[in-house]
Amino acid sequence: MQIRMFQVDAFTDRLFGGNPAAVCLLEDWLPETVMQAIAAENNLAETSFILATEVGYEIRWFTPTVEVDLCGHATLAAAHVVFKYLDFREDEVSFHSRVSGKLNVKKDGAMLTLDFPADSFEKIATPALLSKALGIEPMETWKGKTDFMAVLPSESDIINLKPDFKLLGELKARGIIVTAEGTDTDFVSRFFAPQSGINEDPVTGSAHTTLTPYWSRELSKDRLTAVQLSERKGYLWCTNMGARVAISGHAITYLQGQIEVPAMAKSRVRI
Repeated sequence: MQIRMFQVDAFTDRLFGGNPAAVCLLEDWLPETVMQAIAAENNLAETSFILATEVGYEIRWFTPTVEVDLCGHATLAAAHVVFKYLDFREDEVSFHSRVSGKLNVKKDGAMLTLDFPADSFEKIATPALLSKALGIEPMETWKGKTDFMAVLPSESDIINLKPDFKLLGELKARGIIVTAEGTDTDFVSRFFAPQSGINEDPVTGSAHTTLTPYWSRELSKDRLTAVQLSERKGYLWCTNMGARVAISGHAITYLQGQIEVPAMAKSRVRI
């Protein structure tokens, strides 16, 4: 059985920047073990699987080691594929996640905008393990639904951070966001997720569901610019909408082709 697949660099307008994601177009859902194996074979931060329905697309996301509840850059990549390659005539596409619900993506010229639920998070005492793993004491630490967020004093602290990934991996979370106010942008961040098989994620759209409401409150503004300071860098435009967050960025295709999967792997079980 052949599956059409694309690889897209998300949150960038140039190749070899942003965060690469694979997008697999399915006619029926595959067993989870097969989707996980495909994601491991791709060896990218995320592989998204989408399946057309009467009202849009169902979507699931896998790292090389686990399925995740929400992924921004792989959803942006999936929308890019839908708009550019699937003869989709509307300016807004709806994805449905069994965990995160309805996720709309709008197209405005070359810009794509995710409409995601805002994270709920609370301030906590900084775990000693987190400070030790980062090698710096955060000014504040917050805990969201899936991630820790550590606020550091400056952008240079974010850039120069060299965490101990083994120690970070012992924290019970999907990953760890580190952030600071930016010098040329409203805020900057990095994202570490050894627990999910990714030491550092190049650009993490879902982390901005935490970052956006936090920095909106801190800076007293609803529209914010952001840069994720990984080696590949990602550029995001974020809007705080209360219960929802709009996260905008560009995407560019790197690869398109087909992969081979045994026919016995096919499944008609919907999410």
